[in-house]
Formats: sequence, C-alpha cells, structure tokens
Amino acid sequence: MDKSKVFWEDLGVTAEISAFTPQDKIEEFHVMLHVKPRAELFDGQLKRIYEGEERLLRLPQVMGADVILKRYFLSDSTNQQPLMKQEADCSVSVIQQPPLDGSKVAVWLYLQKGCKVANVNGVIVAEHNGYRHLWKMGMHEHKGDSAWQTESLLISYEETLQSFNATLADNCIRTWFFVRDVDTQYAGMVKARKENFAEQGLTERTHYISSTGIGGLPADTRALVQMGTYALTGFEPSQQRYLYAPTHLNPTYEYGVTFERGTVMEYGDRAQVFISGTASINNKGEVVHVGNIVKQTERMWENVGVLLEEGGASFDDVMQIIVYLRDVCDYPTVNEMFARRFPDTPKVITLAPVCRPTWLIEMECIAVKKRCNEKYRDF
Repeated sequence: MDKSKVFWEDLGVTAEISAFTPQDKIEEFHVMLHVKPRAELFDGQLKRIYEGEERLLRLPQVMGADVILKRYFLSDSTNQQPLMKQEADCSVSVIQQPPLDGSKVAVWLYLQKGCKVANVNGVIVAEHNGYRHLWKMGMHEHKGDSAWQTESLLISYEETLQSFNATLADNCIRTWFFVRDVDTQYAGMVKARKENFAEQGLTERTHYISSTGIGGLPADTRALVQMGTYALTGFEPSQQRYLYAPTHLNPTYEYGVTFERGTVMEYGDRAQVFISGTASINNKGEVVHVGNIVKQTERMWENVGVLLEEGGASFDDVMQIIVYLRDVCDYPTVNEMFARRFPDTPKVITLAPVCRPTWLIEMECIAVKKRCNEKYRDF
C-alpha cells in the first residue's frame, strides 16, 4: 500500500491518498480532500474542493480510476447543499458534520480502477470478476419520527436490493445511519432497525451488519435519519466473516443495538476490513474513562487494533479514518494524537455527537490487506 499527500498551493487544497495497486488487478484508492480556510464564503471553498477533485483525477497514479462514492462533510448542510452540483456518476452523500480544521467542507472519495462502473436506478454498481459492488448513499425521508423514517428507508432499500437478486441479510456489508439530534432521536432509529432486522432474519443468533450510527444533520430539515449502504453480490458465504474481539468488546445486542463490530470480505488477492463506529467501551458494554478524551482515544485505538488483528490486518493496512467528536474543544488534543500516530493515513475529524452522551469520541475505518487465497476469486 502506498500513502501520499499532495498540496496544491494555489488552491489551498490537500489530498491525502491511500492506494492499493496490485499489478494487473483492480486498484483501490481512498482520498481525503481538505481545503485551507481563507476569508471567503462557502462557495469559494467548494469551488476549490471541486478543482481539487479534478486535479486528483489527473494525477498519474489515479488517472483512469472511477469515483465510486463521495461523502461531503459540511458545516451547514441546509444552506450549503443547494449550492452543490448534482452528480449521477458516483454515489454522493452530504451530511452536516463540520470538519474541525476550521474549513466549511471536506470530502472522502473512494475510487476503483479496472471495474465497469454504472448508475443503475440510483445505485452505483462496480462490476468485475463476477462480483457486483452496490453503493447507495444519501437516502432520507421527510415524514414521521425517527423510527418511521428508519423503517421506511430500510424497506425501500430492501426493495432496491431485490432488483439485484439480493437481500439485506445475505448481501449488505456496511451501513451508515446519520441521526439528527442523536441524544433524543437515536432510540427510535435503533428500535426500528432492530424490528426490521428481525423480520429479515437478522437476530443475535444469526448476524447483523457492520454499521456506524452517529450524529449528523441531513440537508432536509425534516429528515431525522440519513442512510448509506454498501452491498455485494456474487460471493460465497464463507468469504464474509464478522469480528467480535471478545477480550475488549461485548456483543452489541447485550445493550440493545443491532450491528456487527466489523466485517471482513476475503478475496483471492486481498481482504477488505470494515470497522464499525468504535468508541471507548469494554467487554461488559461499559463506557471506559468517562470525561477523559485522551484515555478514551487510547482505548478506542486499542479496541480498533484488536478488531483489525482479528481480521488479519493492522493499522498499517488502514486506508481511511473518520473521527467523530462530541466536543469541539477536544479537537486540538485529538488532532495532535492522530497526527502523531497516523501521519500518513487519510483522515478527517468532524463534529458529530456519539450515540452515548458520555462517549467523547468514535472512529471508523476501512483496511485492505494483500492476500494469496486460491479458494476465492480476486476482487
């Protein structure tokens, strides 16, 4: 894996790039674009970010890759999203989770080189070697409470999967739930998700889906929940396994929620490891180091490290990190800690309350590890 940074001084834009580029195989890239704040309005920063995206695609190592998804982190989604361009060639989500570097916008991009990519009825499909990777971001509703909206979103998504001969239980690998006013609305989302999963055959006796449930404001002020998803078809059930880290973490159902701590997808040439939103928690489901941002960050890293190890990977294989903070005043401390430990890994630190008030910080990440496994087809 190669990790690099590019700074375009005239734009004031930095691209943090992770590249997994095996010879004559599908290449993957995760990129975080950051814009240096200047004395300008949002549209000025957005224009520079867009120009940064264009320059990124002209870099020799990235040239020829297709953008699969973009997630824009905004400081004021309701007022800023109307200024953004409409895009149909990749899956886009826009969420109010302000970047804490002082800018109004940052973006995470995921790219692949060598796949056939198409928009099929609003789903971005990356197809190669018998696999179909299905990405659908930015789903939201504008009626009802958080439980009703969650149920509606899941039913709609399940209908979408049916058009690909797929199901939520068998094919969905990763979900994201962004919840407005997470301290009051999260419970409704959790209840509806649990009930829907049970109807789909997802229980504590079977499995759940890796996920992040976090505070975030959709642009539509009526939307209480926004959902993003990744699903896959064409794989053998044995290619997918779940991560538990029982020495450090407990099963999520023990405290009433329904997601997996992490998921590994094994291919012939690589493994992808999806780590769910992870915080400072022990294997009894208790928050550890209440009120101490440094200790919570260190315990969070410990938990993620154990999950990665169980998945046959390490922090060296992590291609991107998203960090969520409850208190903006913790940013200088956390930013210094992450910069020191992960100086080259693409990352963004945002303001986004975690689902328990005493959790000060949460992170998620995606890792890719080289494999030589003749049992499975290459990615």
